[in-house]
Amino acid sequence: MPSPAAPPSPPTVSPAAGKLSDLEIKDAQLIFESVWLSLEADFGRKNLRFPKEIILLGGAPGAGKGTNTAFMTNTRGLTCSPIVISALLDSPEARTLKNSGNMVGDREVVGLLLRQLLRKEYQDGVVLDGFPRTNVQVECLKLLVEKMHALRREFYTTPLSIHFRQPTIHIMVLFVDEKESIARQLKRGRETRAHNDEVRRSGIGHLHEDRPTDHDRTLAQRRYQVFKEQTWDALQSLKEIFHYHFINAEGPIEEVEQNILRELDYQSTLELDPRTVDRLRGVPVASMIIVHARQEMVKRLDSYELEHGKLFAQIVNFIERKMIPIVLRHAISGVAHINTEDPVLDEPLALAMLIDVFSERGYHADVDIHRIEVPEKFDLTTGLIGCRTKKVFRIQIRFQGSEIRRG
Repeated sequence: MPSPAAPPSPPTVSPAAGKLSDLEIKDAQLIFESVWLSLEADFGRKNLRFPKEIILLGGAPGAGKGTNTAFMTNTRGLTCSPIVISALLDSPEARTLKNSGNMVGDREVVGLLLRQLLRKEYQDGVVLDGFPRTNVQVECLKLLVEKMHALRREFYTTPLSIHFRQPTIHIMVLFVDEKESIARQLKRGRETRAHNDEVRRSGIGHLHEDRPTDHDRTLAQRRYQVFKEQTWDALQSLKEIFHYHFINAEGPIEEVEQNILRELDYQSTLELDPRTVDRLRGVPVASMIIVHARQEMVKRLDSYELEHGKLFAQIVNFIERKMIPIVLRHAISGVAHINTEDPVLDEPLALAMLIDVFSERGYHADVDIHRIEVPEKFDLTTGLIGCRTKKVFRIQIRFQGSEIRRG
């Protein structure tokens, strides 16, 4: 059997990679401040609500960004479409630059992007395809995140705090080497031309974007060089600041998807408000995390901490002291049954909090309430028996049990 192909080697980063000159930094600051002032004037500070999670998707030409964007979106539980920078920049001037293998100016990119990010459908999170691509855009991204943190501090103790949650920034880089990139670009050009010819002939279907760079080896090579000399260095400069993921995109799509899944392995500390993280620290994380409806669940947990902190603290304390010791004794089976009459669960939000906490930590919790009539007194005169109603919460906690080797 032949040995598997070695993964592609990423470009070497020069010592000056990602380092801006004083003039570039000043230009980036001027661009960003100009855009930011226009946003404040048009929307007002309290409405500058940017996505909680931003996945910055970059990569070599032909690495499969468009192919894998939907998979990343579904993996993170996002329901909105990605923001594709090339689609935002559709002016005649921008198209001329793109068709020649160059890039659009930073001011236009930043201005259009920040306004797009304020749309309501992106508030939980969004994938950005093709940003940042230059060192100036990197600097603007840093300034944006600083502003997001500043807004969070400003509204932290107000009723608007749920709209200014801790931002999470991922850098996803899909990489293929130069030979593979050029081959994929030219293959895409052939397939696009054949598809469009068939659409024109039959009148059925929609035309695909046909890029001149996909039909010219020299232009395809130039696109890769631009990526290697500008975009790669720009993305590398963010490696020490944000969560960075390098994805080998050379193999078949199923293999690439598995590479993406491994890189996006869930970590709650990237999602929750720090106060919520501290509150939940005593509840261990299960080996398998249920991520269905993750964004809504994270929003609910943060709202418990921010709006119902006292009750939330009591519920977490109840879980840590009275439930987790029982759960740990059932680590092999993966199922724990717990009956309790603790009055803290009588609070209207208590059961919802309990279920969400266990769900966030990778368990599945079911709760049934049983009411039992318990004789309390007997009236000798009338013969009547006085009863009180005992409320019993029957809780089942399920999770991935331990695998025992047999034989």
